[in-house]
Amino acid sequence: MMNILEKQNCPECKSTLVDDMQNGEIICSGCGVVVDDQIADFGPETISSNFEDKMKLARATGQTTYSQHDLGITTEISISSKDFSGKTINREVAGQMNNLRKWQQRVRVSSPKERRLANVLAKMGETCDGLSLSKNVLETASMIYRNLDGHIDVKGKSVVCITAATIYMACKQCEVVRSLEEICRGICPAKDVKSKTKLAARYYRTMVMEMGQIHAPVVTMDKYISKIANMTQTEVRVERLALEIAEKTKDSSIADGKAPNGIAAAYLYVASVLLGQNVLQRDVSSVSGVTEVTIRNRCKEILTCYKLKITLRPSLAQ
Repeated sequence: MMNILEKQNCPECKSTLVDDMQNGEIICSGCGVVVDDQIADFGPETISSNFEDKMKLARATGQTTYSQHDLGITTEISISSKDFSGKTINREVAGQMNNLRKWQQRVRVSSPKERRLANVLAKMGETCDGLSLSKNVLETASMIYRNLDGHIDVKGKSVVCITAATIYMACKQCEVVRSLEEICRGICPAKDVKSKTKLAARYYRTMVMEMGQIHAPVVTMDKYISKIANMTQTEVRVERLALEIAEKTKDSSIADGKAPNGIAAAYLYVASVLLGQNVLQRDVSSVSGVTEVTIRNRCKEILTCYKLKITLRPSLAQ
């Protein structure tokens, strides 16, 4: 990386000087004389052609994240018995470093508000990792919780339930199909799912009323079909046919007043039967959260209202 210095000229040939940030030198663009080599080097530790090695050897990333209470910009004191040059640290210096590390951790979360924020954000990170949610959902949930301080008193509320409610609101804004029960199932034990879901739903309603109306995008039937197909590991052509059937029948009144999970499961099951794939109703019902009877009833309604005809393209003879 080189930058041209406009107001400085070479003392030898009066040409323009160039700032070489990679090598830490100021050189002449005409004769190549090194005028100064004492400028700071802001590049990586070593030069590498691999992107991962460059990121590991970089001096600083410059990236911040809302998923950490300190925005990810705090310097950590590592646990090691050696210094930067590889020499062993004596006991006295090692004891001092341990005390500094201990006090650094205490100072980072000194107030109860910061301690509560750190606990909730840590729980959000664990939940999003367990539910395979994207980083966008995690960052959105972190920003939502940070905005709660000015609207809702989160002191004394359940960490698990407020985390589930915040992630659920973030999923709605990011167009990710996740129910509140699924989120609670990924946080708490199975015996507490029902009670925690009920409390998280109450927190969510309070958040919506206090923070104002949040314009969440409408989740279409395609999202539900893709979710069930991914979780049941259905073939792509079955999912594509289910999406096409749903597109052809979207103007009808089949889905009026009915749970979208049941309709999506029925579309997927009908497509699997038409293509001769072995997809069990038990597997689809367990993933979609509806019973097998509901899937059969929705399939009956779809087949009664429409006549489905599939034309298969014959394979070319080789």
